[in-house]
Formats: sequence, C-alpha cells, structure tokens
Amino acid sequence: MQWSKEYDEKRLSPDAAVNLLKDSNNLILGMSVAMPPALLKALGHAFAKDQLPPLNVYYMHGTEALADSLLKNELEGKFTPRCLFLSSHDRKAIAGLQNPHWVEFVPCAFHQVGRLLTQQVEPDCFMVTVSSMDKHGYFSLGTNADYGASVIRKAKKVIVEVNRNMPRTFGECSVHISEVDALIEADSALSEVTEPAPSETDQLIARQVAEYIHDGDTLQMGVGGVPAAVARLLGTHKNLGLHSELFSPAIAALIQKGVINGREKRLMQHKHVYTLAIGDRAMYDFMDDNPSVVGYPASWVNNPSVIRKNPDMVSVNSAIEVDITGQINAESIKGTPFSGTGGQLDFVRGAFASHGGRSFIALHSTAKKGTLSRIVPELSGGCVTDTRMDAHFVVTEFGCVDLKGLSLPQRARALINIAHPAFRDELEAHARSRRLI
Repeated sequence: MQWSKEYDEKRLSPDAAVNLLKDSNNLILGMSVAMPPALLKALGHAFAKDQLPPLNVYYMHGTEALADSLLKNELEGKFTPRCLFLSSHDRKAIAGLQNPHWVEFVPCAFHQVGRLLTQQVEPDCFMVTVSSMDKHGYFSLGTNADYGASVIRKAKKVIVEVNRNMPRTFGECSVHISEVDALIEADSALSEVTEPAPSETDQLIARQVAEYIHDGDTLQMGVGGVPAAVARLLGTHKNLGLHSELFSPAIAALIQKGVINGREKRLMQHKHVYTLAIGDRAMYDFMDDNPSVVGYPASWVNNPSVIRKNPDMVSVNSAIEVDITGQINAESIKGTPFSGTGGQLDFVRGAFASHGGRSFIALHSTAKKGTLSRIVPELSGGCVTDTRMDAHFVVTEFGCVDLKGLSLPQRARALINIAHPAFRDELEAHARSRRLI
C-alpha cells in the first residue's frame, strides 16, 4: 500500500512530466526498446512551442518514435541531438534533414558509455521505459540494462514511462519507486525487429564460423545476418554459454532448445547474460520473469577484463570494410557515421584475452551488388573500429583467415585470397605499390 501511494503521487501526464525539464541542460534517453514513445512525443510538442531550454539530448540507437517526434526539420536549433550509435531510423531521419550536421555523433566504446554519461556529461534527467511496478515497489529496465542501469543511479531527475508490455528481467535491472521523480503510463507496443532469413552468402560465411565453435564455448553474437545465421547452425551443440552485448530471437531459441545452458561457464554459471535485447514479441515474452536471463550494465558486460573470465569465449561480429593489413571499419562509410563504435572492440579484445577465446569479423566480400570490394587497400571510412593488432579471424564467403601472428605481407596475401575474385588483381597491385608484397 505504501508503494502504491507513492506511485500515485508521482504519476503525471506526459506534458507535465516533460515540464520538469525546464531547469535542465542535459537529457539522457533510454536506448532502442527502452526509448519512451509517449514522453518523446511530449518532448517534441514542448520544443515546438519553445517551452523547454535548448537541451543536449544524448542517446543510442534511436527508434521510429524518436525520428517521428524529435528528428524533424522544424525542431532544428531548439535542442542538440547527440547520438552515440545510429540506427536505421536515425539514418533515415538524418537523410531527410535540411541540415544533416544537426545530429552530432559521439564516439565511445560501449563499455565506457555509462561513465561518459555520468561523469563527462552531467545527467540532469534520464527518461526511460520500464515494466509495471511489483508489490515491493520495483520496476524493471527489462530489455535495456546497457547504460540505463548506470545513468538511472546518477541522474538528478528520473522520469519513467511505465509500460506493461516491457518484460520484467533480473540482474541489475531493478529500479525502486523511491528512485523515480515522476512517472507516466503508456502501454504502447514495444519496438520489434524480426530477423530476416539468411541469404545464401550469409549461410556460406556462417558455416565457416560455426566450424570453430565447440561444445562448452561461451558466445557473444552481434547484430546482422551472419551472426543470426551462425546461431541457427548451433542446434546440435551442447552446453554453450551466453555472455553477450545483444540478446536476440536466435539466442532465445537456442536457450529454449537447451543448447545454451551455461553449465560450463566460469562466470555467472547457468545465467544468460546480456546488456540489451532487441527482438520480437515472442522473445520479450520469453524474457519476462525468467530468472535465467539477467541484464547487467554495459560497463560490466562489455568490459574486456570481465569478458576474458569465461574460457573459450567466442565473439562474432560484422564489419563494413577490412583493409589488407587487418584494420577493421564497422561504423563509417566514406567518413560519415553509419552506426557507431558500439561494443565490437570490447568483445574482440575480451574474447582473445579469454583462455582459448576467438573473435570473428564476418562480412560479405562485396557491396552494392558486387560493384565494390569490402576487402580494401585502405579504409575509406575515416576511422578504425578494431586495430590491426586486435583483428583475429576475418571471414568472407571465400574463406576464413586467422591474422594473429601474421606479418604485413602474410596478412595482405591472406586477405586478398578471401576477397571476391573480381577484385584480387587490383588489391594485389595496391599491395605491391605499398611494398606489402
């Protein structure tokens, strides 16, 4: 009864909740599924009416609701969007802006985001979607521990959007009503992403990666067609573990089959560890009230010194391009941010530091219907996500190479051999002009 009373006292309309930001400078939004759509809509209306100061708005992986509410031409100059990881919705919205430079990109490794948003940036307010409150006065961050579990303890104001569709999850996802300054109620459907069927090229690459995954390994699977295709090939494996940035439908299916059970993990044995979850309604239902599925902040899940504690750690991620020395760009196209730094390097380093660990960067050999090679002489993206010292296995549909211990000439030859045959002569000529071979 005590918590119900406090709940009622803190319940506001979306407009009234947004009005609490009038003395703020920095607003942090929950990412992806945890972005609060009703609060976003109220924010958009308040900015349009000049009812709020010119806030700095920090977030990762924007949703369609964010694009529709805030990333609009008429709101330019009324606040500053600062994004640490771009989604497809962000890219589409930015493409429609008269000034695409209005949305500012902030580079940051995922395991450092919580620190950045609580120390380098003063968190005046944090807005996030949470589950319904239980009888003990606790909400759950559900799908998104990520930086939310860090920021929610440090923000001067915490405003939550209570949504009964958000699953209740365990780990470090609990938020007590006493930690909340205001709440609104809005039971909109959660953002969903359906994993597409793998292409033939995805399957060719996935089969090569799956050959290196053994019973008892602990997995991290990134975003993209290849990681999902790899997961689909593991149905006959035994006693796999999960310590992953992402929780996805393909991972949930392996848990339901008993393939992933965590029995041979050393850290968090029998627990399926994630920091954010993106999937469909069936996956969210599977997560709900499931004590084996535990969410922890990215500052812990993605910390290489933590990742390495599980032996035989396997990390599978994708990339935009790889140069012939082994440098990897997974975030930028011709100097323009495409996604973000994210947690790829966190797991590349953590997996290799694990006893028996392996990291894989998987990519199609070409882009733009075969007209561009993704094995390149030099990175065109203007940034390096994974250094050539960190690169381990690189995989295309034409082969898999282990770059560890290879000299620059050996690397160049190995990577040219897994490039598309149409581009190998050109790549070899570049390698010779740089005196790599």
